[in-house]
Amino acid sequence: MKLKSILIATLLVSSLLFLGCGTASSEVYSEYHLKVSCAKFQAYHHFISEIQLAVGDIITVELCSNPTTGFQWEYETTGRTVLQETDHDFVPPGSDEPGTPGKDIWTFEAIEKGETELRMEYSRPWEGGEKGEWTYTLTVTVE
Repeated sequence: MKLKSILIATLLVSSLLFLGCGTASSEVYSEYHLKVSCAKFQAYHHFISEIQLAVGDIITVELCSNPTTGFQWEYETTGRTVLQETDHDFVPPGSDEPGTPGKDIWTFEAIEKGETELRMEYSRPWEGGEKGEWTYTLTVTVE
């Protein structure tokens, strides 16, 4: 009886291990979420970050934004084209109180090896409007 219980337990564990290995993908990508709040921008105005990614990794950049003030985020990349924007959304504030900021959220995918710099600037885009009130610079290395 004891031998039968051991054999059944061994068979069960072996079956679970086999099933778990059979459905796993050989390619594993990571997701990264970078976020800068309004309070941080109001205190420091400029942020610089670095990140290393693998081809296929996803990165999300979330920045405080309040388009009712006339300010908006614009970005450019320098260097190689190693990132591709896959999504951009504005998430409105959770409050109806006037002047409450929301969030601009960009999603990028690392598409090839190399290095680029993502420069984001919060400005009033019209002639004579404030430029670079807040900036976020992200150096991305894709290996």
